Amino acid sequence: MDAKFCVMHLIYRSIKLIALAGLLLLSLLCLPVHYGVQAQEARKIKTKVDPEYPELARRLNLKGVARVQVTVAPAGTVKEVKELGGNPVLLDALIRAVKKWKYEPADKESVLEVKFDFTGS
Repeated sequence: MDAKFCVMHLIYRSIKLIALAGLLLLSLLCLPVHYGVQAQEARKIKTKVDPEYPELARRLNLKGVARVQVTVAPAGTVKEVKELGGNPVLLDALIRAVKKWKYEPADKESVLEVKFDFTGS
């Protein structure tokens, strides 16, 4: 009975692994084509203001990368800024700066990702 139990257990585990692999493959096939950030177009910056390293971040020795998604209007002004990641203190500084940026005019809106590395210097 021991050998029969081992064979049945192996068959059960094999079926379970095959089912799990099938679910994983199915979930990968169902992922959207764009992974969170829309396709980006090259758009030249006319006016760029670097974010100021916040005093609170300096006191707490906060460092890291902040990321935002910027929607630029055809005229070149920043229309919308969405947070993508980073410490909230650093993100706030990046958002304030990016809202002042001006881009070259274009025929349509552009969606761009902006990353800024706050090193604390």
